[in-house]
Parts: sequence; C-alpha cells; structure tokens
Amino acid sequence: MEVKRGLRYASGFIAACVVVAGCGVAGRTVSDQKSRLSMNMQEAAERADSILDATFGAIRPEVRWTHGETTTGSCDLSRRRAVMTVISEQRRGGFLGVVERFWRKSGYEITSVNTNREFPAIYARSPDGFGLRLSIAGKGQAFFEVATPCVEESDVAGPTTPANGPDYRGGPIPRPDVHDSFWSSLGGLSAGVGGTA
Repeated sequence: MEVKRGLRYASGFIAACVVVAGCGVAGRTVSDQKSRLSMNMQEAAERADSILDATFGAIRPEVRWTHGETTTGSCDLSRRRAVMTVISEQRRGGFLGVVERFWRKSGYEITSVNTNREFPAIYARSPDGFGLRLSIAGKGQAFFEVATPCVEESDVAGPTTPANGPDYRGGPIPRPDVHDSFWSSLGGLSAGVGGTA
C-alpha cells in the first residue's frame, strides 16, 4: 500500500515538474523576455518567497509550516515549503479551495487540478511566469512549490521569512505532527467556512 502511495506521489511530482517546465520561455512574448533579463536568480527567489508569504497569509486558520529545499538549475530555481499541520481528508478540498481562490484573486492562472481524493493537487502560473504548485501527500501533508522562469544567473541566499515552527532546512522533513481543531478535524465543512481568501 505504501509503495503504491509512493508511486502515486512520485507520478504527481513528475507531472508537476512537467507543468512547471512548461512555464519556460516557449510561447513567451517579447516583453516577457525583456522583463526576464532584468531579474537575477536572487531577485527571482525573493519574488517566489513573496508569493509563498502571501499565500500562507491568506490561509485561515493559520497552518504551521517549515522551509523545504531550494533547488537551482542553470537559469531557474524552486522554493518549497512543507505544512506541518495535518490536513484531514475531510478538509483537503477546503484547503485547496482557499488557496485556489487566493491565487485566482491574485491574477494567477490555474493551469491544472488533480481531484484525487487522497492526494489532490493544484497548479498555477503567475503573469510573470512563475509556476505554483500545492499538493497533498502522505498523512495529509501539504507541500508548496514556486518555480521561477529562466532568469540571469546569480548567487542565491536562503529564504529570510522565518518558519512559524521548527525549521528543518538541511535535513529530512518529518510527517506533519501539528493537530489543528479546524484543519485536522474529521468533520465536514459548513458552507462559507475555511479561510478568508
């Protein structure tokens, strides 16, 4: 069972990479390419961090999270965060809905939605070419990723926003271990609840 879950998660991750890779230079306008040249990897990382900060700020009640790994390519990078609050199966749709509404309100295009009951995910793209992903993995753990478009190469510092719980950067991230009376609840949602986004 765990192997099947791992394979499903790996498949979802690969699909996410394909979606994010699709946010590259192909199909971009001349003005997009000009703006790309005026941003370096550090500035792109800060933009990714601001997207994540704003997204987490829209989630009510607040969830506990930690920084994930930053990975860099030849001209792009990805910032990640893992949610340490358990998101129950009954609340996953509501959690994704809060984030989706906020992303739409922020002008991001929703490019794909995985409606799998156990491992749902949502993918989006910002007008300036950043790829966004929210996926639910094992034990109801939510993972966020923001992938940058291709930008000028530069050194990249770590995120400056402090995690609102233990910071697991540089080591393995454990399964979610924070139980919230709302997000971890096994009860169904009433209409109109689940965040203010």
